[in-house]
Formats: sequence, C-alpha cells, structure tokens
Amino acid sequence: MKPTRVIISGGGTGGHIFPAISIANALKRMEPECEILFVGATGRMEMEKVPAAGYKIVGLNISGIQRGSIIKNLGLPFKLLGSVRKAMQLISEFKPDVVVGVGGYASGPILYAASLKNIPYLIQEQNSYAGITNKWLGKKAAKVCVAFDNMDQFFPAANILKTGNPVRKDVVDILNKHHAGAELLKLDPLKKTILVTGGSLGAGTLNKSIEKHLPEILKEDVQVIWQTGKFYYKGIVERLGLNFHPNVRILEFLNKMDMAYAAADVIISRAGAGTIAELCLIKKPVILVPSPNVAEDHQTKNALALVKNNAALLIADRSAEDTLVPEALALLKDKDRSKVFSENIGQMALPDADNLIAQQVLNLAGKGGHK
Repeated sequence: MKPTRVIISGGGTGGHIFPAISIANALKRMEPECEILFVGATGRMEMEKVPAAGYKIVGLNISGIQRGSIIKNLGLPFKLLGSVRKAMQLISEFKPDVVVGVGGYASGPILYAASLKNIPYLIQEQNSYAGITNKWLGKKAAKVCVAFDNMDQFFPAANILKTGNPVRKDVVDILNKHHAGAELLKLDPLKKTILVTGGSLGAGTLNKSIEKHLPEILKEDVQVIWQTGKFYYKGIVERLGLNFHPNVRILEFLNKMDMAYAAADVIISRAGAGTIAELCLIKKPVILVPSPNVAEDHQTKNALALVKNNAALLIADRSAEDTLVPEALALLKDKDRSKVFSENIGQMALPDADNLIAQQVLNLAGKGGHK
C-alpha cells in the first residue's frame, strides 16, 4: 500500500502549532511511512518551530486583518488570492489524501483549495467559539474535531467529533514531581505556591496585578513562580531586581513547564484553548483571566465553559489588577473550594486527542484517495 500523504496547515501562535505537531507525531506513530507536509504563514513562528520538530514546511504569504490600519489591509485581497493560488499548486504537487487545518492564517487558503480539488479535509477547532473561517469551511469538512460541547451551533452535527485538544505530553507529566519542581525553581516545597503564566510573550495585566500586590503575597509567606514573558521581563527585573525576594521566582520563560505545574498549588493563566487542555490534565485549582485582545473574544468563551462546570474561577481582565491576587490568596486558604475545582477540571480532561484525531485522518485517507 502507498503511504498516506497528509498536509497539515495553520499556525501563528503556539496554541495552533503545538497541536499540529502533536497530530503529526501521532500519525507517524500509527503509520511510520506517512508523508507529512506542513503549510504555514511566512514570517510566523511555525516556520521555525515545525522544522525544529523534524517536519518540512512551506510558507504562504498571508496575514490577518490589521485592526486600526486601513493602509495595511489594502493588500489583503491580493495576498489571499496569491495564497489560494499557491495552495492549489501545493495540492497538485504533493497530492495529499487528506488536508488538516488547525487554525491560523494559512489554514483558510489550503482548506479552500482542498475543497475545490475534492480532497477530504478535517478541521481541528480548538476553541469553544468557532472563528469565521472555520465556520465557513466547516460546512464542507469531512470531520470537525472539537474540544468543547455545543459546537453544533457552528458545524453540521453529523461531522463533529469531540476529541479534545492535543497537548504536549511532557508538559502535563507532573506525577510525583512536586518536590523536584520546587527544588529546581529554588523554592520551599512546604510553602504555598502560585504559578502565574501569560504565555511565551507574557500578559501585561497579569504582570501588573502581581507587581501591585507583592506586599500582600509576601505578608502571607506565599511563593510565586512568575513567568513574565518576553515583552515584560526586562522592565520587571530592572524595577525589582532579579533576586527580589527568596519567595518570588521571576522568569522570562519556563523551559520545564511540567516542573512549574508540579510545584504550584494554584495556577493563574490566560484562557487559550491549548492551555486549558493542559490545565484539565493537571487537575489543580485554576484562575483564568481571559485575554481581551483575541478574535471573537474566544478566551472568555473558553473560560466560561469551565466556570459553568464549577471547574475554574474567571476574573475579567479589566478588574484583575484589583481582585486577582486577593482571590488567589483566598483560594489558597480555601481547601474545600480548591478540592472542588481540582476534581471538576480533571473531569473535563480529554487526554488522547492527538491519537483520536490522527485516527480520523487515516480513516479519511482510506475513503479519500487521490482525485
């Protein structure tokens, strides 16, 4: 039998890239001969991360709508046409059996090209609220793999499969690592610890909230693992000093996320779909502060899906500076509430997403074939 050929498209953020790579890895485990080509957006982080994971990637010259800049948007229709043309050419040359879209700028043109060429395609919708492109392309998708309930408001119910979002397995492997995590981060494993993470770039609101309330945190003798992100690290270290206090660990980026998760008693985070998938598997009390700067307010809708199940606390970005740290300190003291959050978030975990999605891709390849 000929090896299955798959194009995986999308990217723009780690939230799209890591699931895409997880799906590719699962396909390779199931069918080692499987041939995979990634399609991303030139200049975006996938062009670096995907080759680092061992896969070939081709870039499309595509970008999103620039809010607040009419001039920058004038070239969009031409970029879009050019990208669709290049996507058609890629499909003709690579001859995929199936195309997979994980979201991000490059996903639209390649899925559209697949639909024109009658190649079956699968959409992996990570959020609880589908974006415009996925809603439109979802009508003709052979399968739509989702992570949340009630997605039939966006996609044909018959084609939906609830798989969850693929996560990086090493990141969620925290069993029996609490002491080791605290030791690695030079913290006391017996003191209560808050982990604050705003993603690789960081989150201004989370950083301001922590900085403003450091006196209360220290007064309670609580420890903080404070991942500031690339944009904010330098300024915070200049203001506070790198070794501000033994209870406060200021870090630009967490290379060993599993150790930080393991060392924490309460986690404060943005509400990206990929992060939520990890937090469900980690089963710790979580406070979500959705980013207000994402399309269609995805993060608030993702967070509300957890709040509805009494599985997390949601604090709006606009009120976080005043209320986030007091709420976190209260949650650390409230054992019963912490236990309920931990149990309920754990019940929402879907640990096998990468394998389930990869299996769907191979099933479609069996039906699809070259046209």
